[in-house]
This record gives sequence, structure tokens and C-alpha cells, in this order.
Amino acid sequence: MNGGECMVVVIVAMAIAARIYRDRCGIRSFRRNDGFGAMTPPPVDDAEARRLRDEVRSLKERIAVLERIATDHSSSLDREIESLRDRP
Repeated sequence: MNGGECMVVVIVAMAIAARIYRDRCGIRSFRRNDGFGAMTPPPVDDAEARRLRDEVRSLKERIAVLERIATDHSSSLDREIESLRDRP
């Protein structure tokens, strides 16, 4: 083998060794999803993810109410505060 062929064999062997190592260690693959090379885990859609999405949605609603309270100077302030206390 000449130098070029030897280099190709070494690169292929390194790729195979990395794949075997990743599989044995249980490392999940990541994929690129933006133009800057940031790596993100693949999406997981299970009960925990749904629960977290629901919680985020609920928190966003509460933040919207708090923003409205902070900017509203009318008498509805007391009603809004009481409605927040009633939420879980």
C-alpha cells in the first residue's frame, strides 16, 4: 500500500472504532439543526415532554396575566390577583 491508501484505511478504521465506542457507551447521536454547527439532541416525545410543554404553556399564561396587571392601573387589579391565587 502506498501512503494515500494507508491513510484511507486508517480513517475508515477510526470511524468504525468511534461508532463501536459510541454504541457500547450508549451515547445517542446528535444532529445539526442550525447553520452555526450547534448540536441538539433528537426530539423525545413522551409523557415527561408533554408535561413540560403543558407546564411551560401554563407559566406563559401566568406571565401574560402578570404583565397585564403590571401595566393596568384600573380597579381590576384586585380581581386579577385573586384569580392567580386560585390557580394551582
